[in-house]
Amino acid sequence: PEIVKTFESIEKGSGKQLEQFMAEAKSNYDIAIKDLVYRPGESPLELITLETAKKVNQFFSNIKKDVRKRFKNMKLVQILEFPVLFLGAKPSDTPSFYNFMNFADFGLGTWHPKNGMYSVILAMETLAKELGVKIETNANVQKIEVSAGKATGLLVNNKIVIADVILSGADYHHSETLLDKKYRQYSEVYWENKTFAPSSLLFYVGFDKKIENVEHHSLFFDVDFDIHAEAIYDNPKWPEEPLFYASFPSKTDENSAPKGNEAGIFLIPLAPGLEDTNELRELYFEKIITRLEQLTNQSVKNNIIFKESFCVKDFVKEYNSYKGNAYGMANTLLQTAFLRPKLKSKKVQNLYFTGQLTVPGPGVPPSLISGKLVADLIKKYQ
Repeated sequence: PEIVKTFESIEKGSGKQLEQFMAEAKSNYDIAIKDLVYRPGESPLELITLETAKKVNQFFSNIKKDVRKRFKNMKLVQILEFPVLFLGAKPSDTPSFYNFMNFADFGLGTWHPKNGMYSVILAMETLAKELGVKIETNANVQKIEVSAGKATGLLVNNKIVIADVILSGADYHHSETLLDKKYRQYSEVYWENKTFAPSSLLFYVGFDKKIENVEHHSLFFDVDFDIHAEAIYDNPKWPEEPLFYASFPSKTDENSAPKGNEAGIFLIPLAPGLEDTNELRELYFEKIITRLEQLTNQSVKNNIIFKESFCVKDFVKEYNSYKGNAYGMANTLLQTAFLRPKLKSKKVQNLYFTGQLTVPGPGVPPSLISGKLVADLIKKYQ
């Protein structure tokens, strides 16, 4: 494939190395999907299968070591290390097994739903309604009611709603704050000591012309990856020079922007819990849009007709997200599978949780899988 030729043209011998690396990543992907992702995280025994036993060393090595053993050119190294950044830890702290993220990127490709991600939500809503689900909106849940150790209902907009089973897809930490303290499984100290995946500064931008020299998905790796990663994980602060991702959905989906115009989404990964001000947002927009102009050899600043930003404060306000994280809890070795917050409450009967802070982990597909896993648990225990 083209990517193998591209690697080979940059570093001699790297094409063959990439093929071997991807074969291993595919093998791990198959095991992850078949043996691991669909396990509910109730017991460590779930992880022990014939296939995972063969891969045990990959849980104790790390992505950084594996990639740098095979590739010397830093551009190629960064391309292969970058996908795991969103799992919530530096490549040096992410088990080698997670190289299946690279297979997902290079082997399966990146997919775009027509009309954007919101169409996935609309499809889920349609399916739910077909199955008889009644959806209540503008319903602010103030408390999870518990009687004799059993969840009995919710306080919603100052009214009690009786329930046989309660399942929360909200931020796990926030969901537990809706319980009286004695019914919470995890203390503030527990959450404080966990490694969280990044937050993000996002910009949604409309341009009144087509943007040249960019793809639908474009990664800007023109600055030091390690220094930015340190600003997320080791010494949380705003990065001096951030890497950033830019998506131009209108390159693929004409419904994303009017004819002759372009829609752009820009994302800078950040440490959760950082100070978030309009001044900082503007400073960073200026940084990345200037680099976009320089690297793609065009002027775009005067063509902006719409701009909105979304950052730490918004993740807290809109999603009750712990410290404004965007990607949940990191998938480090000690935060994998049964070592993550439980789908079923250990302290309250009839209370369940789903989403990126529980199993299997961060990201849209794992969060959807989490819903399937908890549905199976509810059928098992109710």
